[in-house]
Amino acid sequence: MIKIPTNVLIVDDEKDFVEMFGLRLEEAGERVYRAYSGKEGLEALEKENIDVVVLDIKMPGMDGIETLQEIKRRHPVVEVIMLTGHGTIETAVEGMKLGAYDYLLKPADVEEITTKMEGARKRKDEQEARIRKAEQRALLRRGGDVY
Repeated sequence: MIKIPTNVLIVDDEKDFVEMFGLRLEEAGERVYRAYSGKEGLEALEKENIDVVVLDIKMPGMDGIETLQEIKRRHPVVEVIMLTGHGTIETAVEGMKLGAYDYLLKPADVEEITTKMEGARKRKDEQEARIRKAEQRALLRRGGDVY
């Protein structure tokens, strides 16, 4: 079976973490994009076709919750996995209430993130398929207007 890489965006202000985590995901066959702030993450989402965002909660400036809200406003089908330290699990749960797919504790295990990314990618693909079906039905309802 051929694995289709997930386009994953890592957003975290800890550059060493982003680089090491990105390399591990690339070794696992994923296509990785990197951003070091919420603002940079939003800019990357405008330029690239991202499937899943791995988003740190604690960042200076625009924090993870603010970034999540903006991601969901601009790109509602992009799935977000929140990345948290032990002290911010409540914030990660808040993020899930705001539309995040799931959360991970730092330091993140590559197997665990890969499993969660697969689930997030599947959910995104299913949402996009439902949207396409709804669009097709809307076109068919218009009847003779289709050329």
